[in-house]
Amino acid sequence: MSLGFSLYNAFNGDQENIEKALFGLSGRNQILPNYNCQKHKKSVAIIAGTMPAFSEQIGTLLELYKIPQITYGPFHPNLNDKDQFPTLYQMTTKDSILVHGIIRLLLHFGWTWVEVFISDDIKGEQFLWELKSEMVKYGICVGFTAKFPAAGTKPMKNHLVFMSKMGVSSANVFIMCADAETFVILDMVQKLYLTRGKMWIITTKWYVDLYEMVNVLQPLHGSLSFSRQKREIPGFKHFLKTLDSSRYMEYYYFRQFWRESLDCISGEMKCKELEDCPQNSSLELKRGNIDMMTVFDSSYLIYNAVYAVAQALHKMLLAKTEKGLIIHADQSVLLPWQLHPFLRNIQFTNKIGDHISLGDKRNSAGQYDILNTMKSPLRRGLLVKVGEFVFSSSHDQGLTISDEMIEWPIGMEEVPQSVCSQSCGPGFKKILQEGKPICCFDCISCAKREISNQTDAEQCIQCPVQEYPNNERDHCLPKSVTFLAFEDSLGMALACMALCLSVITAVVLGVFVKHRDTPIVKANNRGLSYILLISLLLCFLCSLLFMGRPSTATCILQQVTFGIVFTVAVSTVLAKTITVILAFKATKPGRRMRWLLVSGASNSVIPICSLIQVIICGIWLGTSPPFVDIDAHSEPRNLIIICNKGSATAFYCVLGYLGSLALGSFTVAFLARNLPDTFNEAKFLTFSMLVFCSVWVTFLPVYHSTKGKVMVAVEVFSILASTVFVIYFVFGTFPKCKN
Repeated sequence: MSLGFSLYNAFNGDQENIEKALFGLSGRNQILPNYNCQKHKKSVAIIAGTMPAFSEQIGTLLELYKIPQITYGPFHPNLNDKDQFPTLYQMTTKDSILVHGIIRLLLHFGWTWVEVFISDDIKGEQFLWELKSEMVKYGICVGFTAKFPAAGTKPMKNHLVFMSKMGVSSANVFIMCADAETFVILDMVQKLYLTRGKMWIITTKWYVDLYEMVNVLQPLHGSLSFSRQKREIPGFKHFLKTLDSSRYMEYYYFRQFWRESLDCISGEMKCKELEDCPQNSSLELKRGNIDMMTVFDSSYLIYNAVYAVAQALHKMLLAKTEKGLIIHADQSVLLPWQLHPFLRNIQFTNKIGDHISLGDKRNSAGQYDILNTMKSPLRRGLLVKVGEFVFSSSHDQGLTISDEMIEWPIGMEEVPQSVCSQSCGPGFKKILQEGKPICCFDCISCAKREISNQTDAEQCIQCPVQEYPNNERDHCLPKSVTFLAFEDSLGMALACMALCLSVITAVVLGVFVKHRDTPIVKANNRGLSYILLISLLLCFLCSLLFMGRPSTATCILQQVTFGIVFTVAVSTVLAKTITVILAFKATKPGRRMRWLLVSGASNSVIPICSLIQVIICGIWLGTSPPFVDIDAHSEPRNLIIICNKGSATAFYCVLGYLGSLALGSFTVAFLARNLPDTFNEAKFLTFSMLVFCSVWVTFLPVYHSTKGKVMVAVEVFSILASTVFVIYFVFGTFPKCKN
């Protein structure tokens, strides 16, 4: 069985389209609805294109007769509505893959701020929704969206408003999804130079087939467009090369095409006969912008549409033959509505290996060529392949593009930039601008101890405790380990001070031992003076435990030794004060205090008070003893090794008890300040405790306001200061050593 066809022109108008469809249904050159005047068998299917609007206009009419319509134009959501067009089939699949290709292209060139222009229909809206959904995932923003007004829209004011929006756009990249009619408007916009210097990304190459010959590509110089990878029709190029014009002289359209294609026109006189054209002519030598040897996208789709109809007819005839309904093909009656079950389920592989089907579940994989519009020597638009996009699944997609091959739009000598805000370099993070898309942001420096080592970081990363950020705050550097060492200037000064004061205290002790039998030494309780001097000597020496690299032993010893030794010293001062009071009271006749003075009862204050402090320290060591710790925050570039107090409560209990003893000693000494001059030691004991309490009261706020090794230095200085004032007021001002 051979297949025949009838060819009808489709014009840009509803009335003309319906009229041509009725001519095709009625036959001959008259319109007779519901009648078929054709001598031969009427058509069982209609292959239509290129505009979706045309298929939509005639689809309702064809639906009345259940005639299959196979459209080879671009995919349109309206035509896919089976409730409205159950007998219409689209050869092209949904171009949702293009969204992924556009996103990859934008990411490749770093374009994050774009404008989108869509056709004012459901296809444009659907494309915009899918594009924005993907853009959100990759941080790409749309500055504004505009809809192309219809080509026949009136008044002209609508076009001017639309063009003005395009001219003032802040983005340098325009994405366009529209049908071929829209390029009439775009051509006009470009010629008015309202979008000169803008980069166009076009989602379809359908406009090439319609407008390439009228030079619409020239204003789009430098644009990039996506086109399904070209497929060759087997034998078609050879057929065009060896086309014998004598075999097709009877076809009017062929004669017209042959004359115009081969420039068989001289002035105003047109050739009337094909014999007047050059001998041995071939379409391979055709002049102009279009290479006739190249198969357009629509040509390949028409090829597949014809074979789809042929395959469906073949299966339908086989089914009838198997049922015994026909014996010879000539006896068959082919009705259009009988073809639908076979078209819906048709699946075959064409001669170049592509799988063809018209069902809803079709393979979403696709391969697209990326074409760059360049200027040809003839000053016409020339499409050159500069890359390709391959999509198998959302996880398997790849973009390949040759940047050096691309010709950019006029005014752009290199890859254009299209961003709302310049990128934030390392060391900065993005802060979104209020009320604007996520692509519009300000850059602020990372905070202390934070870095960002990448461009456009949304958050800064905090350096580990062992590291600190460099000045640029783009990477972390290791901290150096430090502590209050003897080699430091501060540590060396405090150590020298402690040793000097220890030597002075030892000298005073030596003087007292040497002159132990003198009346003044005996009169001021020689034993208590020895204990006080020894405890003060130990106080000076215990300050050395706070210097050097801390260890567990030194951390425990420095706090316990400090607490106990100072308790012994202060309790000794208290005992001396009580002794002075008892000595004064005992000089009066009839007093019972004399035996307390003789028995040395006041000396028992020292062991009792010291024992209490030992118990507090024992509880401290038993529950939460001091330990070696690292202070990583006091100094930005140093790790300070310090002694952690363990239990802060126990530490302040030791200080509190020590302060209570000092306050008690001060109170007792203050009450005894008016004793006769013979016993004036009470005045100096009062001064010593007053200064002692003042030093440690001042110590608390200063201690908490410092960090790191300075905190340790403050504690050492307080130990030395309080001790030196005690030894000065008790032994320096009182003329013991002088005498």
